[in-house]
Amino acid sequence: MTSAFESIAQGLKEAIDLNDGKKVAARVHRAPEVNVAEIRQNLGLTQMEFASKFCISVSTLRHWERGDRNPHGPALALLNVVAKEPQAVMRALG
Repeated sequence: MTSAFESIAQGLKEAIDLNDGKKVAARVHRAPEVNVAEIRQNLGLTQMEFASKFCISVSTLRHWERGDRNPHGPALALLNVVAKEPQAVMRALG
């Protein structure tokens, strides 16, 4: 139990340090920001079509395009792949 606690405590300390802008030994991978409206327009899709094809709510898509919110986490990763390989994502999603 002690080693599990120590591991969790170390991870938490690294997360806090990273959040505070300190240098940490852990590797951090962040997907680049994307222009969602540009991706959609390059594919020639309406908001409804884009949202449907990529399993995104239309409301969320509109917020991203207006800049009210920004995609993050898995959604940001998905959009980066869609920007580079849209046909592969469409094949994978059926």
